[in-house]
Amino acid sequence: MLTFAVLGALEVRSGDQPVDVGGRLPRRLLAMLIAAEGRPVPADSLAEGLWGDRRPRDPGGALQVYVSRLRRVLPGTALQRSAGGYRLLGADTDVERFRGHLVRARALAAGGRCAEAHEAFDAALRWWRGIPYEDLADDESTTAVRAALVEERDSAQEEGVAALLATGDHTGTVAMLELLVHAAPYRERRWQLLALALYRAGRQAEALNSVRRVRTLLAEELGVDLGPELRQLEGRILTQDPTLADIGVTAATPGDRPLSSFIGRDADLALLDRLVGTHRLVTVVGPAGSGKTRLAVEWAGRDAVVRLADVADPAHLVSAVAAGAGITGFAEDPYDALIKRLRLRGGPLVLDNCEHLAGEVARLVVDLLDRIPALRVVATSRSPLGADGEHTLPLGTLAVEDAVTLLIDRIRAGQPGWSEQDADRRDLRRLADALDRLPLALELAAARVRTLGVRALIEHLDDRFTVLGRIPHGTMTPHATLQEAVAWSFELLSGDERGLAVRLWPYEGGFPLEAVAAAGLGALVSLVEQSVVTAETGGGTARYRMLETIRAYCRSVDGDPAATRAAHAAWVRELVVRAAGDLQGVRSAATMAMLRLELPNLRAGLAHDLTHAPVEALRTAARLMWFWIRSGLLAEGGRMLAAALAAAPDAPLGDIVRAQASSAGLLYFTGDVTTARRILSEAFLAVGPEPGHRSLLAEVRYYQALVQLPGGDPAIALTASAEAHAIATETQTSWLIAATEMAWGAALVMAGRIAEGRHRLRAAVHLADASGRVWTAALSELMLAQTLVDAGDGEALPLLRNSLRRFLDEGDLSNQLAVLHNGALALDAAGDAAGAALLRDVVHSHQARSGIRPAGTYLQPIVPDGWYEGAPAAQPPTLDDAVTVLTAPGRAV
Repeated sequence: MLTFAVLGALEVRSGDQPVDVGGRLPRRLLAMLIAAEGRPVPADSLAEGLWGDRRPRDPGGALQVYVSRLRRVLPGTALQRSAGGYRLLGADTDVERFRGHLVRARALAAGGRCAEAHEAFDAALRWWRGIPYEDLADDESTTAVRAALVEERDSAQEEGVAALLATGDHTGTVAMLELLVHAAPYRERRWQLLALALYRAGRQAEALNSVRRVRTLLAEELGVDLGPELRQLEGRILTQDPTLADIGVTAATPGDRPLSSFIGRDADLALLDRLVGTHRLVTVVGPAGSGKTRLAVEWAGRDAVVRLADVADPAHLVSAVAAGAGITGFAEDPYDALIKRLRLRGGPLVLDNCEHLAGEVARLVVDLLDRIPALRVVATSRSPLGADGEHTLPLGTLAVEDAVTLLIDRIRAGQPGWSEQDADRRDLRRLADALDRLPLALELAAARVRTLGVRALIEHLDDRFTVLGRIPHGTMTPHATLQEAVAWSFELLSGDERGLAVRLWPYEGGFPLEAVAAAGLGALVSLVEQSVVTAETGGGTARYRMLETIRAYCRSVDGDPAATRAAHAAWVRELVVRAAGDLQGVRSAATMAMLRLELPNLRAGLAHDLTHAPVEALRTAARLMWFWIRSGLLAEGGRMLAAALAAAPDAPLGDIVRAQASSAGLLYFTGDVTTARRILSEAFLAVGPEPGHRSLLAEVRYYQALVQLPGGDPAIALTASAEAHAIATETQTSWLIAATEMAWGAALVMAGRIAEGRHRLRAAVHLADASGRVWTAALSELMLAQTLVDAGDGEALPLLRNSLRRFLDEGDLSNQLAVLHNGALALDAAGDAAGAALLRDVVHSHQARSGIRPAGTYLQPIVPDGWYEGAPAAQPPTLDDAVTVLTAPGRAV
């Protein structure tokens, strides 16, 4: 039987004999797998932990070698590879043995068997030998795991000494506590226990002095005052409170806790503890079903939480809080009785479900805090109380892995024989995401898995409120169903706020502030404050989202969902109209970033218009041509344009021609130049004789010239580019003047007039720069560099570098790959085979994923044999690697 010790340096033993698992890297790999506690660890995460920034060329292969070695030296260990990575199952660790002793110790303490509890805590702590996971690097993940274990150890030390104090061994307890406060002087519970132990040992002056010591320490070192428990204990020592003789300081008993396990909120629990330690009023804020009540109960114990959900009349608020604080049969004014009880009891006041009485609760809390200086208040609400000095703890959705863990735990609770398979875990992730990773929704979904299975449940979530059913008895929510829980939030909104919320359900992937400008900022702010909408304000640009569950509720109460969907589609159309002009201008990079962010909304708007307004869908899809190309979404753009052309055969000529030109552009970048040329020839014939289409004719002729590159008809390219340039100059279409100058220069190169062509390409760079057309300048530089690569001209590589920087700023993946292909040719010609091979690998891998074929575009038809044949490498270099190679100062042609 193998045992693994990680509470210190890694040790593996088979019975009494040590097992040598190898050097530093195998030990680190094993420690990472143990730290995951049976969860799969992605190969990328393992590689990062093993090598950091100094990965081998084939980290996946190297990782497999280490895994194989571990399997050989750890026979009988379930070291598995799954879709999520590698995992170690069933490992017998000192962490599990430590926790097992803790469970027993706490059960003994709760049963009043204090001497046995102290021995059990001591047995748990003997498993510790040093720093947990000493073999692991100090990254963010390891730091979090270590901190959690150290907190468990520190709490166990305190609980163990509290159990010893309860046995009456005051002198022994004092000696232990002096060591503990020296080891962790900022943990107030240790000082509280020390003061109590000194007092019970008959050393009242020393007890008071210990409180003064920690008060001075906290003030000088941290600039904070004592917590309420220590301040209360100090007062009771001064008054020689007789109850101090036999009241210990222990954690809430297991009976105070919920019956189900607490998953995924440890960090929030720790943060709540820290906030309450430094602030007198903390409000836990979050949407329906996010677990606010559960967090409060885990922190304070079930009996310490005052439930306000059923208090409909504000006049009954004080009585309800007093009753929740344990006051029965009011012989005096309920408020006076509450004040006395809170002063006597000490500890925090926890008020749950305050959103419907936020103003009244705020006024009550402010008055209580003013009259009871030692009081701390924790509230839960879907919106802040709005009280002076309030600090909020926003409770978001669970992390993906925590949400999946919660689902698995609850499914197994209802189906003890249920077994997680690798394929199930992918579906569990999809289910968790579809339910916004809200704990309440996940709990309900887990109960339905027994009836439907995971995959069928996902397929039926369009009717989630019916499918998820009723909330079980004993769950800490006042609502009977998830729908009721969400409806509770809506009942607190004003008419304008409800109207805005219902308007927002069609938005996919969030929305910008501009989408709700007509409704006014005030209504949006209120929806954010009341947890109906979430705000993401990082990165300089605010963005807003509505959880899928809230979207589903808004859709269910929308009186005219078709009109709401149509209004969203109209917003998408207006967005694209504004963006289309900027895609060729000085705001090109920002516009590309915005469109990528709004891609889910673009797809939803186009899908609506294909059915209900096909001509509008045709216009929108055509306007997005350069977005599709530059984002590498060639297949998606092509499908959308084909569907729109088929759905709108009677659209105006101009719209059809623009859509055809857009289709040709997409086909060109996928390597189908023959079809692209044919479509543009047909478009030219259709638009040529039509009056009033001069600008459209110029665009068609410009694209006609471009798709002749390379290997096309130089005569067509020359004629088309010259005509397009003449019309652009005549109409003063600034973006097209520079673009057609570029196309004309390329056509001259094709015709063998290389010097003239280079001159026009250089002129195109200057024209584009002068008018702020960064993308056109970048493409002109790329074409100019292509004319210089074969000649071995030293200007080629600097031009490619500058072009790449511009395309990176513009977010143009297709042309980034075109630059890298030409860079590979340039480096290969210069004898830099390694650099050329790396660039080639990057291009090859992106070709396989996106369908972009940059090697045969523009003026460079050269594709050496074997460059892009076969499957790409399993772990190819990244685009960042390629940029580093191409822009390295030592490389030159």
